[in-house]
Amino acid sequence: MNLADIHARRRPGRRVAGMAALLLPFTERGDIAEDAYAQCLQEAWDAGLTPAVNMDTGYVNLLTDAEQERVLNLARQAAAGRPFVAGAYIEGREGDMADLYRREIARIAEHGGTPIFFQTARLHGASPGQVAGVYARASAEVETAYAFELGRMFAPNGEIWADEVFERILEIPQIKGMKHSSLDRVRELERLAT
Repeated sequence: MNLADIHARRRPGRRVAGMAALLLPFTERGDIAEDAYAQCLQEAWDAGLTPAVNMDTGYVNLLTDAEQERVLNLARQAAAGRPFVAGAYIEGREGDMADLYRREIARIAEHGGTPIFFQTARLHGASPGQVAGVYARASAEVETAYAFELGRMFAPNGEIWADEVFERILEIPQIKGMKHSSLDRVRELERLAT
């Protein structure tokens, strides 16, 4: 794919939803800086962006379940009905992957958030059908969810998918979009054109 191909696939006038993964600030004692975080959430909404919490930017892979829960509570309190996205992170947990994701999705929904699937190393190298199958089963009972394609330079559970995996996930009706982090501008443009 070249720039001319990408340009030909553009859809002018399409409404774009901007989202921003928020850095989770901590105090000098190592506690979540709750007031500062609430301010970050508010600034995202003020800028017309939907904040994304419990993401890699917010150290989700380093947070305890209790800290993840606290972040969801802070987001719910600050949201006052406004939208936010939250990472559904299952890495290191045992059990059926779709069931694990469904539990995370339910927890996010209880707080008023929309889930974004964090990849799991358990799906590394799986077939496109296997990956899409897990995501389809996990998202079957929600109206909206997002996926996340994360390069391994950011987290060992990340994976830049083959094009077929990417396309199969976007065919799932509940998956309304995908976050992509690869540091590869050509790949990013290809993903945007999909």
